[in-house]
Amino acid sequence: MKPLKETIEILKNHATYRTTIHSDQGWHYQHNQWVRTLKENKIFQSMSRKATCADNASMENFFGILKQEMYYGEILVSYEELKRRIEEYIYWYNNERSKEKLAGMSPVEYRTQSSQSAA
Repeated sequence: MKPLKETIEILKNHATYRTTIHSDQGWHYQHNQWVRTLKENKIFQSMSRKATCADNASMENFFGILKQEMYYGEILVSYEELKRRIEEYIYWYNNERSKEKLAGMSPVEYRTQSSQSAA
């Protein structure tokens, strides 16, 4: 509960939009105190389907990379600034960031090459 309460304190000063917390269906995320605390603070609870760990695997991987490359260690910024930075990162990730798995190309370059080869 301590990390949730700390997060809620931060959100009180920064959140202007609906807040959603997504998790798996671990028992602690279904506990009455957890659910009640979310509801009391108008935080929407989102959960993966039961026993379906692959539900969010690709997005969890992407978000892990995003947080590692552009978020961890940064100071809190406004929603608008965070949104701008995330949009810039996603553009960079798709169009400029090369990946060894994609023969050293960005995802867009790889897909473009693949679609041209198929034609």
